Amino acid sequence: MAAKIPLMKRVKHLVIGQARNPTDRGIFHNITLIALFAWVGLGADGLSSSCYGPEQTFLALGKYPSLSLFVALAMAATIFVISESYSQIIELFPSGGGGYLVASKLLSPTTGMISGCALLIDYVLTIAISIASSADALFSFFPVAYQPLKIYFAIGGVLLLMIMNMRGVKESVISLVPVFMIFIVTHFIAIVYALVVHLAGFTQVFHSVSTDMSTAHSEMGLWGIIFLILRSYGMGAGTYTGIEAVSNGLPILREPRVQTAKKTMRYMALSLAFTATGLMIAYLLFNVSAQPGKTLNAVLFESIVREWPGGGYGFVLTALFSEAALLFVAAQAGFVDGPRVLANMAVDRWFPNRFASLSDRLVTQNGVMLMGVAAAATIIFTQGLVQMLVVLYSINVFITFCLSQLGMVRHWWQVRREERKWKKRITINGAGLVLTSFILLSMVILKFHEGGWITLVLTGTIVLLAIFIKRHYYLTGKLLRRLNDLVQTVSAELKDDAKVPKVHQEPDHQAKTAVLLVNGFNGLGLHTLFGVMRLFGSSFKNFVFVEVGVIDAGNFKGAQEVDRLKEHAQSDIKRYITFMRQNGFYAEGISRVGIDVIDEVEKASQDIITRFPNVVFFGGQLVFPEETFFTRVLHNHTVFALQRKFYYTGTPFVLLPIRV
Repeated sequence: MAAKIPLMKRVKHLVIGQARNPTDRGIFHNITLIALFAWVGLGADGLSSSCYGPEQTFLALGKYPSLSLFVALAMAATIFVISESYSQIIELFPSGGGGYLVASKLLSPTTGMISGCALLIDYVLTIAISIASSADALFSFFPVAYQPLKIYFAIGGVLLLMIMNMRGVKESVISLVPVFMIFIVTHFIAIVYALVVHLAGFTQVFHSVSTDMSTAHSEMGLWGIIFLILRSYGMGAGTYTGIEAVSNGLPILREPRVQTAKKTMRYMALSLAFTATGLMIAYLLFNVSAQPGKTLNAVLFESIVREWPGGGYGFVLTALFSEAALLFVAAQAGFVDGPRVLANMAVDRWFPNRFASLSDRLVTQNGVMLMGVAAAATIIFTQGLVQMLVVLYSINVFITFCLSQLGMVRHWWQVRREERKWKKRITINGAGLVLTSFILLSMVILKFHEGGWITLVLTGTIVLLAIFIKRHYYLTGKLLRRLNDLVQTVSAELKDDAKVPKVHQEPDHQAKTAVLLVNGFNGLGLHTLFGVMRLFGSSFKNFVFVEVGVIDAGNFKGAQEVDRLKEHAQSDIKRYITFMRQNGFYAEGISRVGIDVIDEVEKASQDIITRFPNVVFFGGQLVFPEETFFTRVLHNHTVFALQRKFYYTGTPFVLLPIRV
């Protein structure tokens, strides 16, 4: 009779899905994205900004809307320059080249950390502004009296996306492909229609531009016009934010990753440039102006279909629904790349290790939850007002843009003697550096007093927190190195060929058996072993060593990485076995790999207890000179959880304190 699955586990399987096997060699193919799906999951962030970026740009021009023609052309040029410069980053970092990794490797680890912290804030705001804009687009259908309900819809949207991403990236993306394609089709039709019906009147557009230029010059002067255009250009800076997502999301793309990523980048750049520029020109052609409770896109679509047979209300409804849905999809970039950046920084010890851990769905679940909670809090704080979120948004991503481009320029200069095409490559990244630096400086100046200072303060706070965490891990490492001095002594004994095993290879299954849980051939494991021998003398005749190689975001990058982890765990176990047999004891070992140490140890223990009924489990726990907030939060206490598990089954488990 099959064991009954607990209710909570059944609910978890229903909502999040069944556990996946990380050692399945086909799992990487099953969970990665082809270019089309990557365009949806990663490119939607950039494309969705056409739902609010062009609007904010157009409205910033005030009574000189014809000047939007200049801004629209500048936006298209910026999109192509930044996307091409990131294509070079993709080539140089084929396993993933987000702003954090690029700045860390090409500039310095600390600079990379600053870039990563800026990205984390940006991805939280990506989720918040995408969901809030989705609510705006959807509530354009309803009377103004329903507007207060938008914030509840937005928070619900964040929670729904958070649950979907806990199931896995591919599952969350595939389900949203239809609405993404509806957006592409409806907006393509609207833009082409606007251009075709006004084809004969383009001379009037150029006349309006000339008139607005003359009027603006007489009222504000040349510098006033320049400032107005720059302010408008800066307000649309959120349009470019999704470009970085592709290079950062390389680990989830289908092999060959570089080609898939570059194809995704082309799809995104072309679609974004066409949509953002096309909408700006369409606003101008239809003389669109702001209306209470409606987005400019809603006003534009209503203007377009006004003379269509039947009023074209169905088209407006479909287009606006697709906008709301696409903005919902765009929040994916925050849930896909935000936890990945956080995991990479956790692997490098800038943040707690737990953010690099994978769930049984092979998702960085802790990161997904953190991004979702932070985004929901941001929506509540800003009341879901897109105007306020736009001010907070995009400053941080341009910090990352600048640092990434600076790192690439420095790299091409350093390898100019080896790289034949270095002049072309440094020109592309140099142009990207100039553009992104200019936009960053403009936004900081223009948005600082409007609320932009808030994101800078938040980023600075997270940077300080990361420095404190890194310092704690560094000091802990120094303490652990004292323990590891013992490894050198033992390793020297293992290399002594004169020492041969002194024990028969067959165990005494009825004799007392010590099972030691180790996490490598290191000082902690050896001190635990010697602690057992010191306290219990020759009571134990058999020794079994159990090591679990933990699969996390740092090594879950392909079947070869998982195989390498297996080999490393097996090598550690063999060294323990050899040492114990050289000293007259029977020893064997079990090495496993998995995402959860507790689950893997439980599975291994069942066979051990069956074979050695007279068994005692041992685990070592570090004891710091002083207990602090950081020692409680930044170090896992897996051994305590294991002790509780074994106690429930009546299995002896001894915890040995290891002072450092």
